[in-house]
Amino acid sequence: MTQRFRVLVGLCLLLAVCYAAIFPGRELATRSYMNEASLQAGSALRLAVSALAGHLSRYEPLPELIADHDDIKQLVSDPDNQALRDKANTYLKEINSLLESSDIYVMRMNGDTIAASNHDGPTSFVGENFSYRPYFQDAAKGSQARFYALGTTSLKRGYYFASPIRVNETIRGVIVFKVDIDSIEASWKGGEYKIFVSDPEGIIFMTGSPEWLYSGILPLTGERLDRTQASRRYAEAVLKPLPISEQRVGGHRLITIADVGATREYLTLSHYMDDADWTVSVLMDTSSVHAQARTMLIAVLLSIGLSGLVVAIVLQRRARAQERMRMQIDARSELEQRVEERTADLARVNQRIEEEIGERRLTERKLRQTQADLIQAGKLAGLGQMSAALSHELNQPLAAAKTYVDSAAMLIARNRVDEARDNLSRISALIDRMASISKHLRNFARKPNEKIGPVSLAAVMADTLEIVSARLKVADATLVIDLGEPSAAVQAGSVRLQQVLVNIITNAADAVEGFDDRRIHVVAASDGAKVVLTVRDHGPGVPPSIADRIFDPFFSTKGVGRGLGLGLSISYNIIRDFGGSLSVVNAQDGGAEFRIVLDAAPAISEAAE
Repeated sequence: MTQRFRVLVGLCLLLAVCYAAIFPGRELATRSYMNEASLQAGSALRLAVSALAGHLSRYEPLPELIADHDDIKQLVSDPDNQALRDKANTYLKEINSLLESSDIYVMRMNGDTIAASNHDGPTSFVGENFSYRPYFQDAAKGSQARFYALGTTSLKRGYYFASPIRVNETIRGVIVFKVDIDSIEASWKGGEYKIFVSDPEGIIFMTGSPEWLYSGILPLTGERLDRTQASRRYAEAVLKPLPISEQRVGGHRLITIADVGATREYLTLSHYMDDADWTVSVLMDTSSVHAQARTMLIAVLLSIGLSGLVVAIVLQRRARAQERMRMQIDARSELEQRVEERTADLARVNQRIEEEIGERRLTERKLRQTQADLIQAGKLAGLGQMSAALSHELNQPLAAAKTYVDSAAMLIARNRVDEARDNLSRISALIDRMASISKHLRNFARKPNEKIGPVSLAAVMADTLEIVSARLKVADATLVIDLGEPSAAVQAGSVRLQQVLVNIITNAADAVEGFDDRRIHVVAASDGAKVVLTVRDHGPGVPPSIADRIFDPFFSTKGVGRGLGLGLSISYNIIRDFGGSLSVVNAQDGGAEFRIVLDAAPAISEAAE
């Protein structure tokens, strides 16, 4: 009986020890494996976040770069021009193919799409209006915008980057990049972890489990549904709640989901991506964790009776630790490899951007050369228009000189030497007059190579009169000049400013020809650090229908053969090169008034031509 009693007591003690070890041991084992599972899930979460961020970062700077392209700026400046639309469609399609993005499209300020990379596809965006999208609203206000949604036209999910299109510091439209991220979602299917991405309203829009798509992990309140519907983020997709409950155990977040008739518990880790405004979550099924905890508890219980198994358990744990270390090393290597691939992609994009910058600089140099050639062509055209009047101006002194020569010969024959000498002096004056006209015409026709500096308005006006006087005589126009006392000096180039005045005064002479009041007023006045020079006529004025185009190249209201339509365009660019402005308004009592505003010069120095 004593032996049996001892055995029973030993059994009872063993059962008591086992009973005392079961509950604390189970809790400790579960907590330990939860910590290990949390580390593994954290590595998977970091990889998922890095993959998403890296994929999106490739496209983030591109909308702003493409928005600065000349073809895009011209299109939003003249959206109804079909040629510009076709050119932009071709360009966007090439860029979309090169960058491997989903879609690229351009919208007007009212939300209408006027060009798209898929313009020739069955789901073309051209003609669609996306003004309800938040990315359009933010970009239209001048911000760089990002937004994730299900396309209402293509019914394809994508991430949108939007940028304003500025023309002369004015927002004229919005350009949008749509990025396809289905390839990343596909990599999540069938893995050890369940991964999903949810929007600010708690709706799942990316997941490796298709049955969870468009499910809400937060209550689908009326307010949340209204915000989602206002932006049409998921088009006509049916939103449904996901049966979910949440608890925290030992600092870990555990959620329970009723999935296809079965209830599963998951260890959940989440990361909020601030730039994208979404949350990435990684779920690990805790059934394996509980199984491991139970296995550990059984091992501990067996170790009480079988001390020999302790060594095996220690070796097993060491092997598992090495396995975890190998997994971490593999994860780190994979992460480094992906970082290197993303870096190579960015380097290729930077190289393409540098090539585009070089091409743009070459285009700018060609543009400057073309502008200089146009200025010279305009001057030569002006000279051609004045040739008839100038030939008359030169014929008069030539005829007078011939008369004086014949008269001088007769006077010498009659021995009236003093009177003949007077005739010769008159002939010399006429020759000087013709040489002066020829000199001014030669200087005017020559290509200028002058620097901007102080220029006297009186000197420029005097040279201008030498050229336009013949045209004024033909039009029977009177030039009324008031440059102030003393006359002002401005920062400009003498020859080019003379060209501007010749163009404007000649146009004024054309305007007043045939009218009763044929006066042309040239007035200069100081306005602080500026000098305002106005040329006003009493002609018919500028019709409102052409006021916005009067400074455009090759635009002319004159008949065929009376001008190239370059004079005012060249004058506008010359004044702008001087740092000033040229504008035109209609005077209240009739006629047009051209207003030239230039910087005042503190001193006069000779301008080199």
